Amino acid sequence: MMPFRYARATSVPQAIAAAGEPETAFLAGGSELLNWMRLGITAPARIVDISRLEELAQITPLSNGGLRIGALCRLNDVAQDERVARGYPALSIAILKAASPQIRNLATLGGNLLQRTRCAYFRAEEELPCNKRRPGSGCAAMEGHHERHAIFGWSERCIATLPSDPAVALAALDATVVATRPQGERRVPVRSFHTLPGTQPEVDHVLRLGELITAIELGPPAPRSSYLKVRERESYEYALVSAAVALDLDGQRIRRARIALGSVAHRPWRLEASEAALVGVQIGDTPAIRKSIAASFADSRTLPGNAYKVPMAKNAAERALAMAAGASA
Repeated sequence: MMPFRYARATSVPQAIAAAGEPETAFLAGGSELLNWMRLGITAPARIVDISRLEELAQITPLSNGGLRIGALCRLNDVAQDERVARGYPALSIAILKAASPQIRNLATLGGNLLQRTRCAYFRAEEELPCNKRRPGSGCAAMEGHHERHAIFGWSERCIATLPSDPAVALAALDATVVATRPQGERRVPVRSFHTLPGTQPEVDHVLRLGELITAIELGPPAPRSSYLKVRERESYEYALVSAAVALDLDGQRIRRARIALGSVAHRPWRLEASEAALVGVQIGDTPAIRKSIAASFADSRTLPGNAYKVPMAKNAAERALAMAAGASA
């Protein structure tokens, strides 16, 4: 680990000012940053501790009936908040399945959105070909182990996936990231906050130099929502595939569906074609639901080791939809 300078921000304006300085990293929960530094993925010249900014650790109501969740809210505090658990069960479930209780007591919601891929080549102790870690070095996963890698939105330069569980739920809930800079706030939909690899796989998100995530905003409650995580073991493990669904029903017919998949792309992947096809479908019409879900997989691209993700993702979306339909409104 390389030497660095340490400072503690005592106010939000002070933290935002620090965000504009090159080679600066922020310490919130620290569960990701310390790993990056240990592995040599990043070596900031200065670390600014923002963990004690209490004004960024509050959950407050919005005028439209939604919630503003401070970026420094601990994951367990968000999941167990009655307003979140009752109004946005998909988010509460996703958080509780995201990590061990010890990590959830430390990690923050804003920090979780900024975590980086779990691709073994990116996080290897010994540096291996990885365009995300060292641009131009190649993508070892293309010809190597890619069983957990992307089936949507990947490029020849990178097939990594985003590991965040909360991000998938937030994408299905049409949540917004609030990025603050000296000029004011900028709002970015969670579903487009993370970038696809394209020709610049080293870029993970649209956050700009000088911006700090200060909050995540949720719209009106979505009590008919749920989250399903498929993994190799039920205890702490990253998803092979996950699905978040938020539903509006008119009796037994779907008035509106929002479906996001996780661990299939470098960002939460919304099934837009499926959402459109599901309008008016009876909640018990299994053939129509399966056909609607399949409509979004025309653009999927698989490699020999991860083709299993296509049927798994379809099944996960179907099951999450049924769970959301059965949730109490």
